[in-house]
Amino acid sequence: MSSASTSDAPGAAVPLAFGAFDPARRADPYPSYRALRAADPLYRIPLGELPATVVTRYRDCVTALSETAWGRDEVGTNAWRRAEALDGGLRSFLRMNPPGHTRLRGLVSKAFTPRVIAGLEPRITSLVDSLIDTALAQAGEIDLIDALARPLPLRIICELLGVPAQDEQTFRGWANDLTRGIDPDYLLTPDELARRVTSSRDFDAYFTELIAQRRARPTEDLLSSLVAVRDQGDMLSETELLELCALLLVAGYETTVNLIGNAVLALLRNPDQLALLRADPDLMPSVIDETLRYDPPIQFIGRLALRDTEIAGRAFAQGEIIIVLSASAQRDPDVFADPDRFDATRYAGTAPAPRHLGFGLGIHYCLGAPLARLETEIAMRALIRRAPDLALAMDPPPYRPHLTVRSLAALPVRLSS
Repeated sequence: MSSASTSDAPGAAVPLAFGAFDPARRADPYPSYRALRAADPLYRIPLGELPATVVTRYRDCVTALSETAWGRDEVGTNAWRRAEALDGGLRSFLRMNPPGHTRLRGLVSKAFTPRVIAGLEPRITSLVDSLIDTALAQAGEIDLIDALARPLPLRIICELLGVPAQDEQTFRGWANDLTRGIDPDYLLTPDELARRVTSSRDFDAYFTELIAQRRARPTEDLLSSLVAVRDQGDMLSETELLELCALLLVAGYETTVNLIGNAVLALLRNPDQLALLRADPDLMPSVIDETLRYDPPIQFIGRLALRDTEIAGRAFAQGEIIIVLSASAQRDPDVFADPDRFDATRYAGTAPAPRHLGFGLGIHYCLGAPLARLETEIAMRALIRRAPDLALAMDPPPYRPHLTVRSLAALPVRLSS
């Protein structure tokens, strides 16, 4: 197992402990995950004063994500660092445990309903058609991330939250800074750390004003519904609303960008599977699930031992941290047949593959999963139908430096021969 020095990561205070997270492997980290899983499926990684264990096998990851002995660190912003009171970053009820998490998720669910998601289908379809019209008019080579994968969920989440079109690019900048800020601090440059603080404060100031406007003059958007939601007198506080908006910014936007990008890339690299999809477009839900297994937007999730417990016979004391490397678990050969092959039919039929972890598991299962699926399916169906000669123009494509979120910087494609 190779090891990287501190010089591999700008501003690093502690070394990358093993090769799986080496920036040089960003284009394809999966062989490193496989090697780690085979060598030590519960790998101890030093993180300064906060040692953690990387969990790589499917069944062990399922245990960590579903059992009540494991939860979130409610003090810090992720399981790679304990706490920072004022340094910004993504905050939400995702880092809460019951009963607080149960209360907040219940309130949000009353506003972010299946009916709300389903009602977005005409708008998503119209927007996808418009974006593809523009892309096809350019002919030749385009960047599919900037042409389709990014503007689609960006516009939808902005419209949901009542952000005017002229502020979309500001919103996009905040998303980039906060998403990068999810990564462990020792991997971030001083500039990235500073931008996380600035973007977090600017975001809070912007939405504090927007929330006040919705309290005074409610509209038909999701933010107005969240402001108004009540359950037996309970309601979301100002801080909770701000944290929820930040969550929607990242989870409701960034995840979909990368799901679309990763799905298109996998299909173009596997033309036999793309041919199957073209012959049977009803395989699209299976393709989305297979992408979430094969190349998920979220590579790992942090968990904290809430009491003394164990995984696979190894004891963990209360307060110990683990990194649930779900991207490794989903290629576990003990669970998935031919796990390194992209199979468009894997989740089709009457006996689909074991459940993937692409949207999480248990009480923290992604609340926005139905929206991400809807946006991705509409976009992919239209793209496959309207661009029959779609092909990669660069392989491998460039990736952003993000570690937690697997994120293409660009996806150059040709739309016609």
